[in-house]
Amino acid sequence: MEIVSPEKVIFTGSVESATFPGAMGSFTVLYNHAPLISVLDRGIMRWTHDSQEQTLSVSGGFVEVENNNVTVCVEII
Repeated sequence: MEIVSPEKVIFTGSVESATFPGAMGSFTVLYNHAPLISVLDRGIMRWTHDSQEQTLSVSGGFVEVENNNVTVCVEII
């Protein structure tokens, strides 16, 4: 997964799962998830990397999932 903001790269690495504050509700992405593009609302992103949960407060953005690659572009709070 790669998380970027207009200012910098926030995170790059493999994750076990990631949960996003979607515009139509929170959703979780796991291995082999179907392709999708979604708008993100204000909220907390959560992901598990090396068995540790990481969080990030975002004010919006979007996420793309394709072929087990997750790309997230966010505005951070």
